[in-house]
Amino acid sequence: MIIQNQFLFCVLALAGGFLATIHAAEPIRDSFDRSSFPADFVFGAGSNAFSAEGAAAVDGKTPSIWDTFTKNYPERIHDQSTPNDSVDFYHRYKEDIKLMKLIGLDSFRFSISWPRLLPKGKISGGVNPLGVKFYNDLIDELIANDIKPFVTLFHWDLPQVLEDEYGGFLSSEIVNDFRDYVDLCFKTFGDRVKHWVTMPEPNSIAIGGYVIGNYAPGRCSKAFGNCTAGNSATEPYVVAHNLLLSHASAVKLYKEEYQAKQKGQIGITIVTQWFMPKTDSAADKEAASRMLDFLFGWFAHPITYGDYPEIMRNLVGDRLPKFSEAESKLVKGSYDFLGINYYSPQYAEAPLTSMNTDAAIPQNYLSDTRVTLSTHKDDIPIGTPTSLPWIFTNPKALKEFVLYIKDKYNNPPIYVTENGVADANNPSLSLEEIRKDELRIKTYEEHLLSLVEAMKEGGNVKGYYAWSFFDNYEWDAGFTVRFGMVYVDYNNNFQRHLKDSAYWYKNFLAPKPTPPAFFDEL
Repeated sequence: MIIQNQFLFCVLALAGGFLATIHAAEPIRDSFDRSSFPADFVFGAGSNAFSAEGAAAVDGKTPSIWDTFTKNYPERIHDQSTPNDSVDFYHRYKEDIKLMKLIGLDSFRFSISWPRLLPKGKISGGVNPLGVKFYNDLIDELIANDIKPFVTLFHWDLPQVLEDEYGGFLSSEIVNDFRDYVDLCFKTFGDRVKHWVTMPEPNSIAIGGYVIGNYAPGRCSKAFGNCTAGNSATEPYVVAHNLLLSHASAVKLYKEEYQAKQKGQIGITIVTQWFMPKTDSAADKEAASRMLDFLFGWFAHPITYGDYPEIMRNLVGDRLPKFSEAESKLVKGSYDFLGINYYSPQYAEAPLTSMNTDAAIPQNYLSDTRVTLSTHKDDIPIGTPTSLPWIFTNPKALKEFVLYIKDKYNNPPIYVTENGVADANNPSLSLEEIRKDELRIKTYEEHLLSLVEAMKEGGNVKGYYAWSFFDNYEWDAGFTVRFGMVYVDYNNNFQRHLKDSAYWYKNFLAPKPTPPAFFDEL
């Protein structure tokens, strides 16, 4: 049960010319705070370049495939918006870092924009010095405020020029260009960045961009209705294969050329839902396991064991690319840590169609899984409903997911790189109403409690990053939802206001006073 704030106190924070009034939130459970975690556990919050920076055509940056997608396919964005300014982090990063420090973040997760650094996509096309300056300044400002940069190298914003030249991740040519791009990043920023993520949610890229077509570059089979090109039966698997090879090549480069000198770590982030069998039947239990293999194992299995899950090979057949012996060796073990993005579970159910009747099942990634998914059982939701129809918060499922990784993937170090909940963007609400985000507070606290329980059972969790630090552009949802602990007023010069969840996080992270020493009377 959430306890309402019992008192207020004011902190005057000069941040880009405005004053922030801070509400102090009482802890929901007095005994639960950052001291419940190991001393080196990292607490942070995240963003990404495309969703937050804005400055889409400023200081030499060229379009990414997402700039093109939002411009050319406005009907696929829920509010038909484009993120030309987004929330203007490009110009306001110093102001935002002051708020991060005020909250007490250990770390900030952000991404580097490939077309901001390399406007022509390739090293041979020249490096943009203004792009280099921005990220140098951002990293230096974070470190000056005792906030560790946790850097994603590629968060979906592929330079449009590479998509135009050879089809982006549909071509194996991307591997060399990706390696050259990350080499520039390691060389330029690696003296200060100690945690690298090659890419987040490669499964989202493959499914959204090449199965359904609601993500850039918007390819899918005509059966899905609004794509002018694509093949949902083959392209997602080709793209996933090239994403894996790009990731593994970047890791190999870092480990061979930079890690010993820079003393950092590198990994990848994979998104998944936790899948629960709809019933206790063996068929539904197999369906839940199969869905985890198709979504999470699609990437986790190759980087751990050097090949795709066996069930994917059996069901996808020749449409699933094969790793050569050298490629298998390259991808196997290609991470120091594993990032996971987790929001919500789903029920998995075996379909009525026989697993062996291939002719009855249209060939595409979604049907290949042979699983029926749902969020309700007997009209009861799988978790707490939220503003987004795909998020039903169920913190216990995060514990189960962590322990699943422990048992199936050799208990790697894990960072929860995204977790949180969205509010609908409701312009009719007052600022006071908007800031009362009790569900977000409950979501953070109960998922952190679930992580503590998982760690007690051997889960190797090293950090937690709330999604997101501030409200920003949310891909195909545009500006219709708000994930941030910091409210951004899109209609009033992007002013920032801390929500109650930011105050709760601040209180959770704040060092508690040491009780006075007790001395017996002499």
